Amino acid sequence: MKKNTGKVRTVLIAAAAAVAVFFCAAFLLIYFGVVHLNSPDEEVYPVRGVDVSHHQGQIDWETLSSQGVSFAFIKATEGSSYVDPRFEENRAAATATGLRVGAYHFFSFDSTGEAQAKLFCDTVGGAQNMLPPVIDVEYYGKYRSGKGVDVPRAKKELRALVDILTNEYGVKPVIYAGKDTYETIVKGDFSDCGLWYRSVYSAVPDGIGWTFWQYSNRHVLKGYDGERYIDMNVFAGDAGEFEKYPD
Repeated sequence: MKKNTGKVRTVLIAAAAAVAVFFCAAFLLIYFGVVHLNSPDEEVYPVRGVDVSHHQGQIDWETLSSQGVSFAFIKATEGSSYVDPRFEENRAAATATGLRVGAYHFFSFDSTGEAQAKLFCDTVGGAQNMLPPVIDVEYYGKYRSGKGVDVPRAKKELRALVDILTNEYGVKPVIYAGKDTYETIVKGDFSDCGLWYRSVYSAVPDGIGWTFWQYSNRHVLKGYDGERYIDMNVFAGDAGEFEKYPD
């Protein structure tokens, strides 16, 4: 009996080790951007794009745009005083490739909507032929868990920002949000705006109407020398619909 028990124990240990190795390997493949949890059907969502900031470093837009990319959203501003140092460079180079290009603003819970709108408009300018402006609403830094955010005030300032950008650009901005900020700030109060939903671990939940879906934050493409990963997104429509968007 002891001999058989020892064999069983050895088999169980070997099996546990194999399972551990499998999960470690799977984690590393996902972590390093080799395997992706989300893989939207290209026949259903053929229009794909990236969003970038100075974190991607120097971007070779000709190379980047040749990898099945149709659009790019480029960080322009944050709060009421920060301008991304590579915005102008990225916008000009991306536009020159024929990509459809848009600019995004990272929303601050510490600044008024009016002040944030002024910075964005002063930085982006008239933005002819660009995609609608995007407002990135996510919890960050000291607000990462959502604690400390005055939600009614955040909604008030976000509405002020939305209204000013709508008046300035003649089109409603798109709001970027993940589950947390969508549920607490965006849902029900900003349905007049397009939604760019972040869901990198699973598909967008049923019942959420989205225009763009950020399905991955761990893709690896060629053409930039900054951080390893780049965000990938799809448009909720085909190429013909995207060509007409936002009309």
